[in-house]
Amino acid sequence: MDEKKTNQLLGETSIYILPGYDFKVADLLITNFHQPGSTLILLVAAFVGEGWKKIYNEALSNHYRFLSYGDSSLLFKSSKAN
Repeated sequence: MDEKKTNQLLGETSIYILPGYDFKVADLLITNFHQPGSTLILLVAAFVGEGWKKIYNEALSNHYRFLSYGDSSLLFKSSKAN
């Protein structure tokens, strides 16, 4: 066994998934509700399109919990090209 091999990958990136990103593999996304203005909300907006605002307004009006230990959602990829 090669002791230098590890299951850990280290590095940095400046790649962001923003609205307009073309998802090629995933059709569904399970995620928590993220704070508006965060980079994670950009992922949600890129995935579902403009509908993210409606989803988050529904969450806010029904007192869903946000962040890591909050409520989660199953999101479907936008069928409309971004």
